[in-house]
Amino acid sequence: MIVKKPDFWDLKRPNLLAYLLLPFTLIIKVNNFFLGSKKKILNRNIKSICIGNIYLGGTGKTPSTIKIYKFLKKIETNTVIGKKFYNNQVDEIKLLQKECEILTHKKRSEILKKAQNQNKKIIIFDDGLQDNAISYNLKIVCFDGKKLIGNGLLLPSGPLREHISNLKSYDCLLFKDANTKINNFTRLAKSINKKLKIFYTYTQIKNLKEFNKKNKYLIFSGIGNSDSFKNLLIKNKFNIVKEIVFPDHFNYKSEQIKEIKKLSKKLQAKILTTEKDFLRINKNYRKNIDFVKIDLIFKNEKNFVKYLKLKIYEKN
Repeated sequence: MIVKKPDFWDLKRPNLLAYLLLPFTLIIKVNNFFLGSKKKILNRNIKSICIGNIYLGGTGKTPSTIKIYKFLKKIETNTVIGKKFYNNQVDEIKLLQKECEILTHKKRSEILKKAQNQNKKIIIFDDGLQDNAISYNLKIVCFDGKKLIGNGLLLPSGPLREHISNLKSYDCLLFKDANTKINNFTRLAKSINKKLKIFYTYTQIKNLKEFNKKNKYLIFSGIGNSDSFKNLLIKNKFNIVKEIVFPDHFNYKSEQIKEIKKLSKKLQAKILTTEKDFLRINKNYRKNIDFVKIDLIFKNEKNFVKYLKLKIYEKN
């Protein structure tokens, strides 16, 4: 069952409910233990990168994957994306397919084998930091610069898939849309892993010219961090009169779309959503629904690409 992310996950300090749920975090700890104890698969004649997160959703993982894929295609054309198949994440696969060459399977080990059999030189896994079956050459962890680690607790007490101390296992950290409060967290990250490389990114709307900002907009989304979508629109001075938030990876049915269109007519507002959400809507119901295309920009692209080259071609 897909549910909305609870608000208490992003409180600065855990509340009573978060503490009451602490015993259930043992499930995540046990799961991470078994994931970490898997026998590692050797990367035969292929370099592998994993781009993931420890905060559940909304960290810019997929846009980062697409951007890094494009960087690497200029260096090594025989590059491919690997994405584990989940029934409730077909939207991410569709989004990746629009921009990249992609291999999917229910097991990442099988994806790696496919890439090796096709003589690929570089494979970039979208997600999978907690799956230690593959010996990645480069492990990149993504954070939203405003959400950071929320209340700092593991699921279901908080939004974390693993403890923040596990930053010691990663090579690179990407901060998306960071604000001035990021400095304390940067110091914390560096105290855990002195070798951790940190880069900053921000999002922008690629198809901004397609929209008339004088219009009123009803917006809806079912993504890991709906605030990031709304804040990006506010930053670009969209006139938002109504927001509807659904759970992450929500599977839209005709009744939800009909209600949204009915409300937009009442408000005399245009309907706007994310590209991920748009791809989850049946083609028969997409009429009169617009979406924004997101582009992820690296603040110091040259340095990041230089870092990629060093990590990809360094001797193991």
